[in-house]
Amino acid sequence: MKKSIIKSNKNKKIKEFKINFDIKTVFIVIFATFFLYTLFGPVITESMKNSEEVPLTKILQDIKEDKVKKVLVEDNKVTATYADEKKLVTRKESRDSLRQILSDNEIPLEQVAIETKDSTLMVEILRVLGSIIPIVLLFAFFWFVIRQAKGSQDSVFSFGQSKAKRFNKEQSTITFKDVAGVEEAKKELEEIVDFLKKPDKYRKLGARPPKGVMLVGPAGTGKTLLAKATAGEASVPFFSIAGSEFMEMLVGIGAARARDLFNTAKKNSPAIIFIDEIDAIGRARSRGVMSSHDEREQTLNQILVEMDGFTPNERVIVIAATNRGDLLDPALLRPGRFDRRILIDYPDVEGREAIIKIHSQNKPFDKDVRWDRIAKRTVGFSGADIENMMNEAAISAARNDRNAISMEDIEDSATKVKLGPEKKRLQTDHDRKITAYHEAGHAVVSHFQKLTDPVHRISIVSRGMALGYTLIPPGRDQLHTSYSQLLERLAVIMGGRAAEDVFFKDITTGAANDFDQATNIARRMVTDFGMSKLGPVNFGPTQDITDWGSEFWEQNSISQEMLAKIDHEIGEILKTAYALAVQIVKKNRIALEKVALDLMKRESMDQDQFEKIVGVKKIQH
Repeated sequence: MKKSIIKSNKNKKIKEFKINFDIKTVFIVIFATFFLYTLFGPVITESMKNSEEVPLTKILQDIKEDKVKKVLVEDNKVTATYADEKKLVTRKESRDSLRQILSDNEIPLEQVAIETKDSTLMVEILRVLGSIIPIVLLFAFFWFVIRQAKGSQDSVFSFGQSKAKRFNKEQSTITFKDVAGVEEAKKELEEIVDFLKKPDKYRKLGARPPKGVMLVGPAGTGKTLLAKATAGEASVPFFSIAGSEFMEMLVGIGAARARDLFNTAKKNSPAIIFIDEIDAIGRARSRGVMSSHDEREQTLNQILVEMDGFTPNERVIVIAATNRGDLLDPALLRPGRFDRRILIDYPDVEGREAIIKIHSQNKPFDKDVRWDRIAKRTVGFSGADIENMMNEAAISAARNDRNAISMEDIEDSATKVKLGPEKKRLQTDHDRKITAYHEAGHAVVSHFQKLTDPVHRISIVSRGMALGYTLIPPGRDQLHTSYSQLLERLAVIMGGRAAEDVFFKDITTGAANDFDQATNIARRMVTDFGMSKLGPVNFGPTQDITDWGSEFWEQNSISQEMLAKIDHEIGEILKTAYALAVQIVKKNRIALEKVALDLMKRESMDQDQFEKIVGVKKIQH
């Protein structure tokens, strides 16, 4: 039997060496070679000389004594061949002739045969080059150093040049058709583009364009995408730069770049400038805390002057984006600079459905995919979350060798985006049982209350830090939440601990995160919403405005007695919610146990499977 031998290369490391043969590298190598040869060439040559080389007087003496048979002259090298074929080498001056040397030493020319070997043309050329090239390289070296110094000096002065990238309409493939879920913001920016395209339409009515548009909203809601769409729609130059690109280690560079950016835009006017993450330079200026030469404040001051200073600036419109609008300087937000402040929030159910359809283009889907259900499932998702969800769904379908994306792929990807990937943790049967009853407790308490939403999905598969999860997305986008709704929501959160207490007569640490969420809600009910016996009083931090216009938050002065009362009211609300959860669990004990046992078999169940066990929920809003 032949045995196959597998050689492992795990311990072998292959190193790849790369040399970039550019002009600078070749020049440095040549210069270094000639420099080293000039310094050490004679020493090396001397050390490599033939050991038989002797002084010229020795050869002349041997010629007098008739010991030398012939002499070969090569430039300044003289090789003497003796009668026994022994050869000795000596040196003479290049300008002296050997015949003249013999004559001066009274040696007859007939006493020895003299052969002369002239130097070839190549040898002469190399000799000339050997004397010229070091001088040329020396001059080239100094020229290179001076040029580098000049280039460094030029780069220092180029710090003040703007790093904004210019886009034309042909360079951007994104238009307003590719943006959904932010219809109000789209209309505002479409108006800006229309003004730049048809200025006479507005000027004849005495209208001027807004000098600035501030896009404010959470991360991922489409602020930068709107700017890209504006660049794709506008027929004017579009300059894009990030707020951090103004800043540099040298003082005054940010202000210089701001000046250069606006000057460039004015030369190409009408034009649009987009500053992304403007909070990097637009934060509220300090008062006596930092030095007046602060780089960020100088940059902000320059932008304020450029937008609405002494020099009119009517044909350059600035669009800025930030997710920290509360930190911006009031002078930046006043009319005349940023005339319009557009809030871009998370999309509603119609906006989410439109975004989903945009990101579903060029993707095959099964017939059972329900877009309206997906839109309701993705409450709280930003546009970036939805794009990521659809991409993860396509990856999941490809990984499972399917030809189309199924509803299950979309569901799993939505859960993955919000909670993270599944984790196959090793759990004992007892741990799985506790998790199943815990999650079933959340679901059953939610199902058997009037004002809560239907359960969408239950799972005991670990994701992130959670051993299981129960998804109860809002059935509709709500603007107001009542006391009764908040109390029922707290009961749902307490449902997991209530199920553990009722079925196991013991409690675990699995409800720690539930209590954290519940306590935060109860605290806001007391301190912010006035939903307690303490009355309609705000005990939380309040917003104040200083005499120079800046905003800050200040903690209310609350006595120790009142703090104790607040803590007591929070505790009472949580106890009430927990008692309600225990009551529902005991009343629906059989249904909860069926759900828990089914969860231990399936590990996950959706809304339809859950409602087959407990019945269809009647929603009352």
